[in-house]
Amino acid sequence: MAIFALPLIASAQTYTVDQAVATALERYAAVRVSSEKVTEAAQAIQLARTAYLPQADFLAQANRATRNNVFGMILPQSTLPGISGPPLAENSLTNVWGTAVGFLVSWEPFDFGLRAARVNAAAAKQRTAEAALTRTRFEIAVGAADGFLTVLAAEQTVRAAAAAVQRAQTLEKLVGAQVRAELRPGVDATRTKAEVALAESQQIQAEQAVAMAKASLSQFLQTPTFTAAPGALLDTPPAAILAQADLRTHPVAQERAAAVAEAQTQQKILDKSYYPKFNLQGTTYARGTGANPNFTTGGALSGLGPNIVNWGAGLTVTFPAMALPGLRIQRSLEASQTRAEQLRLEQVLQDLNAKLARATAQLDGARRLVTKIPAQLEAARAAELQATARYQAGLGTLVEVAEAQRLLAQTEIDDSLAKLAIWRAMLALSAAQGDIEPFLKAAVSGGR
Repeated sequence: MAIFALPLIASAQTYTVDQAVATALERYAAVRVSSEKVTEAAQAIQLARTAYLPQADFLAQANRATRNNVFGMILPQSTLPGISGPPLAENSLTNVWGTAVGFLVSWEPFDFGLRAARVNAAAAKQRTAEAALTRTRFEIAVGAADGFLTVLAAEQTVRAAAAAVQRAQTLEKLVGAQVRAELRPGVDATRTKAEVALAESQQIQAEQAVAMAKASLSQFLQTPTFTAAPGALLDTPPAAILAQADLRTHPVAQERAAAVAEAQTQQKILDKSYYPKFNLQGTTYARGTGANPNFTTGGALSGLGPNIVNWGAGLTVTFPAMALPGLRIQRSLEASQTRAEQLRLEQVLQDLNAKLARATAQLDGARRLVTKIPAQLEAARAAELQATARYQAGLGTLVEVAEAQRLLAQTEIDDSLAKLAIWRAMLALSAAQGDIEPFLKAAVSGGR
């Protein structure tokens, strides 16, 4: 168990968003799994290329067996061993030694493009694996960046909640002093205690959100404790850092396009399968036997060594005459698979267009909203000061002060999250376009 815990044992580190993304891409297991798939596919290409090489087989055997033989045919099978030589006049259990050694070389000089089609299919599979790796890395990068923004948003909420607790405690002290001086009823002191408890509860919930956000991000970083450095993420982002992108270059679309190409290569293999197979073959072999042509047997050791040698060379042609119906069905299946992959690609492009439209609307709304926050915050602060002053002068109620403080706390939270909302919308837009590098650069440098 200690071995598996070692990657998690590390001192607390400080990450900017680009560092968090880079660390996630380095450590997250899904990236390594996809990388191994690419390596596996590359090895499959090398395996497919070995089909161009000649095949060479060596055989050696020794046996002790009877020598009875009969006339007649036996259909091809893999159970009954064959016996060479004429049939004997009688059935005898006399047994002799038999030996054989041989070497056979086979080479297919041409194949009408079948081997090339298989190599191309293996290469297409590698491209699909590479596209899957790119898509995996992209999704992890987006997930890590989104998790980083979530951590910052939760921390900003904690700061606003802590300020609300401090205001509630200040009000509690003020009201407590007036109650003790019998200038205010005791119920006001009870109400301020409730307001303090409510503000503290909200702070606890905000701190819980920070812990949960960091736990989610640590899944990518493989680091239990870390500090998120905001960089430029708490500032208003530049007006335009994202260029228009062709959605067909999106990693998800590229993976689906690679799957279409891979399915098409399978069709080409079937197109090249219904051709004769030509094999150039050369062989040399030797046999030995303890049985003589005159139906007698040799000595006890006769046949233990090969003593008859042969060689031969020739061209073998085979043709799968009855394979056409099955190949037609396979072609139909592969054509359906290709059409299905093409439809998946179309669906991906439609989904990306929809995500792009939503992200654009989200970014536009976030930019418009951030311009309204300063006025809201100024008004909320003025309302809180006025309510407190009215209460101290005996012209207002504690309820008005509590409501003004809650409004101010919520407005401060909205103010702290407004700029982050723009960055989050920009991340969503980058994710829909398929490239978050401009977002990461702007997040670190502020677009400079």
